[in-house]
Amino acid sequence: MKHTTPETASRSGGAQTAAPSPQRSKVKSTATALLVLATVLAGALGPMQAAVNGQLGKTIGDGHAAALISFGTGLVLMFVIVFARPVTRREALAIPRLIKGRTIPWWNFLAGLCGAVIVLSEGVTVGVLGVATFQISLISGLVISGVICDRLGVTASVKQPLTFFRLAGAVLAIVATVIVISPNFSAPHTIALAIMPFVGGLLAGWQPAGNAAVADATGSMLVSIGWNFLVGFTALGIAYAIRAMTSGVDFQLPGSWWMYLGGPLGLLSIALMALLVRGLGLLLLGLASTAGQLVGSLLIDAAIPSLGHTIYAATIIGTVIALIAAVIGMIPSGKSPETTADTAVAAAVGGGEAGEVSPR
Repeated sequence: MKHTTPETASRSGGAQTAAPSPQRSKVKSTATALLVLATVLAGALGPMQAAVNGQLGKTIGDGHAAALISFGTGLVLMFVIVFARPVTRREALAIPRLIKGRTIPWWNFLAGLCGAVIVLSEGVTVGVLGVATFQISLISGLVISGVICDRLGVTASVKQPLTFFRLAGAVLAIVATVIVISPNFSAPHTIALAIMPFVGGLLAGWQPAGNAAVADATGSMLVSIGWNFLVGFTALGIAYAIRAMTSGVDFQLPGSWWMYLGGPLGLLSIALMALLVRGLGLLLLGLASTAGQLVGSLLIDAAIPSLGHTIYAATIIGTVIALIAAVIGMIPSGKSPETTADTAVAAAVGGGEAGEVSPR
């Protein structure tokens, strides 16, 4: 009787395969580590965008106008990208027909309003709060919103139960927000400003479902991103026009070129996430990008004294707690439907900036 060894089975086309070599596993681990590092750096683009928009609002004295400029630059870039190709141009021009034909519920096309709220809060609050406090409040709102929307089945076809870990993540998110604004308890105006990005994070919970639905209906993630910018810009523009007619405004463009980079930074973050999600998956992408947002916020406030923001011990403690809350909040609690990379990135579009990747 002829005995077949693993070696002969392999040579003869048998089903047995050799185990991965230690060298191959090491290369894979190194590649994953590099992708995680790249995602952390990409996540830091969120606080960079917040810093630009915040300084823009502070310079021109109007956070609303700053948000309009930021969305406007992003919209111009997306217009060029989408309409440069015949395929995406046709898909973009089909959106009015999709809305009229009720291919998907009409409210999905308004997901860009959440991005507008977040970018508006950047222009209004970052100049006073600092980048770190803004990002902690925003991410804390996103964590809580994510838990609620998953429970209601807003962002997926499978409802996620309210497990101990997910509730603990939501509670920790609230604790992080309270701690980070605690140095300003004597200044009610500052506390009110800190609540604005927190509310923006809460509202952004349903945004992924809307953006993903538009991407599916049009067949293009790029078109979904472009539509996101168009809706946000239109909403901000209408509100600004009403302000101009009722109370008057003094619109002015900034003189420094880097203050126009808010929109492009958001688009760069989206592009990087689209590439990185394929190699990391959604969980690692979310954790690494959140870490990049939180740590990047602290570094920006510390490295740029001209922004004039003090980093308190409470800020650092709040950052750590917010990161823990995000990690706990991302623990899977049940079977989730498969999500493609393109749909995942389109779903994350917020104007971010950002995941809880929510680039704006």
